[in-house]
Amino acid sequence: MKAALKTAGGRFEVTEVERPIIPSRDFVLARVRVAGICGTDLRHWQKAEPELECHIVGHELAGEVVEVGEAVSRFKPGDRVVIETVMGDDVCEYCKIQRYNICEHLYDVRTKYVSRAYGEFVCGPESKFYHLPDHVSFEEAALIDTFSVCLHAHHHAGVELNQKIVVIGAGPIGLGQLQLARLAGADVLIADPVQSSLDLARELGAAETVDNGSDDLVARVMAFTGGRGADVVFECVGGEHMPETLPLATRCVRRGGAVVVVGGFDKGEIAIPLEWQRIQMSEIRILMSASFAYHDIYPEQGTVLDLLASGKLNASKLITHRFDLDHINDAFETAAAKEHTGAVFVAITIS
Repeated sequence: MKAALKTAGGRFEVTEVERPIIPSRDFVLARVRVAGICGTDLRHWQKAEPELECHIVGHELAGEVVEVGEAVSRFKPGDRVVIETVMGDDVCEYCKIQRYNICEHLYDVRTKYVSRAYGEFVCGPESKFYHLPDHVSFEEAALIDTFSVCLHAHHHAGVELNQKIVVIGAGPIGLGQLQLARLAGADVLIADPVQSSLDLARELGAAETVDNGSDDLVARVMAFTGGRGADVVFECVGGEHMPETLPLATRCVRRGGAVVVVGGFDKGEIAIPLEWQRIQMSEIRILMSASFAYHDIYPEQGTVLDLLASGKLNASKLITHRFDLDHINDAFETAAAKEHTGAVFVAITIS
């Protein structure tokens, strides 16, 4: 099959590799139709990472079933599907209570099977596949992973009616966080330095938008909340900006409020000075959110699929650019230069 492999310099080489085979009776083989680029992918872009060299990556995908194991009962060849790529070892104590998103072997397992979106075929257990309704496009479905990350953070925060919510970062995660908070009946201020992203946030229901590259975000938040501060602040930027955005988030939240960290950290120890006395004295909670799994008895990806299929979440407005697999490097360059390209979610047609 054709696949994009990471190179030593962190770009991609499109080449022919072996197609995966079904290793177990309960596995499904699918043809990937569309994959996406998210913030995690961009943090690895053009970085020399020997552990990823010659590997297939990517974890936002949808496609069609081509083959099923003999124990598979819910799927058949030709079925349209969206594939969950958060997959633990299924034997540890966290997996046993459906918290596989914090499984110690999460990345070892997921990258061996389902987290290989930038290839023509992917294989995984039946439990990681969801039927995709005909009226939901493959491109829209590729955003379900992103929205599931948002839903997990939303559950952590416990967003309630009439709360004042601040979202820092108007990429796909931030715009998903905005939509979920609006669905819960909250008012949302969202901040980002890219004007095209803020314009889209307005279309999706943001009560206020702030260019935090030139405006005083804390002052704007205080005006938005009557001087109290936000009930919840979602940090949706992450990466190299975290030493700036996390302290900023703690200055925007009210006493007794919560900061939910959704943006990903880079590897290694990172020094981030915070006003710990003020945070403690104000009982401000800093909550870490990682990927997604289950909420009570409900798989969060399944919940997002229902929300998207019923029209309660809008994915189509986030899709700004499209490329085929042969031009995956162009796709990443476009996604990384959003200040100039206006990119939000970049979709890659695989096959």
